Amino acid sequence: MNGRGDRGIEPEVTAFVDAICAQLAALSRRSSESHQREVVVEAADVMAGVLDADGRFTDTELDGYLDGVGLLLDPPLAIAASAMRETRLLFGKAAALSSPSILFDLLVRADAKAGSRGCHVYYERSLRLCHVTAALDLVPSPDEIRAIDAFRTMQLRHMDAFGVARPGQPAPATPAPPQSPPGSSSTATVGASNAVAAAVLAVPLPEMRSLDDLFAELDELVGLANVKSEIRRLSSLLQVQKLRAERGLMVIETSHHLVFTGNPGTGKTTVARLLSKIYHSLGVVSQGQLVETDRSKLVAGYVGQTALKTHEALNASLGGTLLIDEAYALARGGDNDFGREAIDTLVKFMEDHRDDLAIVAAGYPVEMAEFIDTNPGLKSRFTRTVQFEDYTDDELAAIFAKLCDKNGYACSDDALVRARHLISIEPRTRGFGNARFVRNLFETAVGHQAMRVAPLTDPSDEQLSVLTAADIAPVDA
Repeated sequence: MNGRGDRGIEPEVTAFVDAICAQLAALSRRSSESHQREVVVEAADVMAGVLDADGRFTDTELDGYLDGVGLLLDPPLAIAASAMRETRLLFGKAAALSSPSILFDLLVRADAKAGSRGCHVYYERSLRLCHVTAALDLVPSPDEIRAIDAFRTMQLRHMDAFGVARPGQPAPATPAPPQSPPGSSSTATVGASNAVAAAVLAVPLPEMRSLDDLFAELDELVGLANVKSEIRRLSSLLQVQKLRAERGLMVIETSHHLVFTGNPGTGKTTVARLLSKIYHSLGVVSQGQLVETDRSKLVAGYVGQTALKTHEALNASLGGTLLIDEAYALARGGDNDFGREAIDTLVKFMEDHRDDLAIVAAGYPVEMAEFIDTNPGLKSRFTRTVQFEDYTDDELAAIFAKLCDKNGYACSDDALVRARHLISIEPRTRGFGNARFVRNLFETAVGHQAMRVAPLTDPSDEQLSVLTAADIAPVDA
C-alpha cells in the first residue's frame, strides 16, 4: 500500500495497514493485499474512536480522517467534512476502543498458541495511530486522552487474559528483573541522605529505554491505578504535542512539572524515577536522571547561601527530574526565612531551563496546596497534581510477598496470614508509612528468623530461607 503524502496522517495509516496486513498474511498464508480491505476498516475504526471520544468533530479532524482513510475505504468515502458532521457518520464510534476488535483478538489468540508477539505490532501501531489522530487538533481534549489510555489498558488486559507477555515484558520463561517496591532505596538514584554536593558530582545517568519497557515496569508496581493512568495520560498528551512539533504545526506548551500528594511510602519516589525516564524516552529531557532533595539540602542559614545550594541541586537535575520531598517546608518559615529564597531560585531556574528540566514537588495534600499558593510562579508551573492513595491491606500484603521473593525468602501460608493480620490492625493515621511500614515488617521478620535459625548446628537451605508465623512480629516488638 502506498501513502498519498509524506506528511500528515496518511503515512501513519499506511504504516498501520502494511504492518497488520503482514501479520495476518503470516497467519493465513495468503498475500498481504488480500487483507487490506479489512485492515483499512480497522484503521478507520481506530481513528473514528478517538475523534468520537469527546463528541466534537472539527473540520480539521474530519479532513484528517478523510485524507487518511476516506479514499482507501471500499467504497471510498468522498464527501465534505460538513456532510460527515451533518450525517453523524462517526457518531458512536468511540465504542470501537472499548473492547478487543476481531483482528486484535485473532492476533492475541495466535500469539498465545504459538508463543509469538504479533499482537505487539497491532498494539504499537494502533496507539501511534491514536496519537496522530489526536494531534490533528491543536490540543487534544481530555476525553480523547482518556479514551487512548483506556484503549491501551484494554489491549494489555486482553493480552494478560491469554497469557501473552505485554510489550516491554520478558517472555514468561524468562525471569523478570527485580522491581524496587515503592518507598525502597535504589542505587540508580541519589539517596536522600547524600549531600547535594556529592549528587552534583555523581548522579548516575540512566540508559535510554523504550516507553514499552518503562510502562511495563510501571504496570508491575502494586496498586497505584490512578497514578498509572495519570502518567500514561500525560505521556499521551506529550506524544501528541511532539508529533505536531515534528510536522511544524502549532503546539501549546505543556508543563512537565507535577505535584505528588500522599502519605509516605506510597510510591512517589519510585514513580518519579520512572517518570524521569519516560520523559527521557519522549525527548522531554535529555538525560533522565532523578535527584532527590528536601528543605535541608536547599536552604542554608546565611544570606546568599541558599541560592547557591538550590542551584547545586537544580544543576544536578538539569536534563532530568528534581524530586523535592516535603516541598511545603520551604514556605514554612515566614517572610524572612531563607526558604523563600529557595522558592524564588526554583521559579527562575524553571523558567530559564523549561526545555530540559522537570520538577516534582511532593508532600501532604493540604500543605502542598498551600505551598503552591505562596508564589504565583509556582501556581503557573505546577498545574497538575497526582494523588497517591494509601495502599489497601491486600496491596500491602502483596508488597510484603514481593519483598520476600526479591530477597530470596519464601513465606509459609501461616506467615502470610500473620503478616496480613498485622497490616490490617496498623492504625491508618496521617503519616502512615504504607510500603515503608511493610519493609520494616519484613526486616523485623528476617531478624526474628535469624535468631530462630542461628542456634541450629547445620540448618538446611529451607530453614535458612523460609519465614514462618513465629517470625512475623509487630515492628516495635
